[in-house]
Amino acid sequence: MRPWTILWVLTLVAACGEVRLAEQVSRLSPSTGGPEHQAMVQPGTPENMDAAKYRNGSSLWNGGRGSLLGDRRALLRGDIMTVVVEIDEQAEFSNSSSRNRSGSEGLSIPSLLGIPQRINEGLPAGASLDAAVSLNSSSSASGDGAIRRNEKLTLRVAATVTEVLPNGVLRIRGSQEVRVNFEVRELLVEGYVRPEDISRQNEITYDKIASARISYGGRGMISDVQAPRKGQQVIDQILPF
Repeated sequence: MRPWTILWVLTLVAACGEVRLAEQVSRLSPSTGGPEHQAMVQPGTPENMDAAKYRNGSSLWNGGRGSLLGDRRALLRGDIMTVVVEIDEQAEFSNSSSRNRSGSEGLSIPSLLGIPQRINEGLPAGASLDAAVSLNSSSSASGDGAIRRNEKLTLRVAATVTEVLPNGVLRIRGSQEVRVNFEVRELLVEGYVRPEDISRQNEITYDKIASARISYGGRGMISDVQAPRKGQQVIDQILPF
């Protein structure tokens, strides 16, 4: 087989492998098996079963969640609410420091029972004990620092109540994935909310979520190309300069 034929075959195999790798990187996560799915498929709490006893399809005025005037806010495990994230924050810090210091020390022995004069006679020309020791020192330091940040993020995502704590606080978790070609945009929201902070529209803003964890990112071909190669990352860790 000719060398150029072998090179062509290897190039074709490498290209096919690259496409398969891109498909694996940008593959969507399964929607089953996670904490949100487990919260929905497991049996309801006693409150859920008790509420079902009072539902009456022929009445519009009962207190059930399915009635016209019922409370449809997410309150039980497996319920779904909407999380509204609108982050528009700016921060700017500026610091400046300065320090100056100077010192001077001197020691002279003009006369001490005639001893300095006798010593001066034996010293080389120009040397004298009249100014035995003289020290001068000075130091200065200054520093400037500035930090400026501007962040803006607006999005909405559905979250599921995965746990109802003993004090009534709800633990929520929401995830969302959108795939365009070989690039996947990932969104994750998690935290704790109070039932009274949920609006009548079954929505809650991010600033009312305790221990909020909001992640917005992506993975796929574009993200892989923008990341440095593995060898370059290793070299960056090894090189001392």
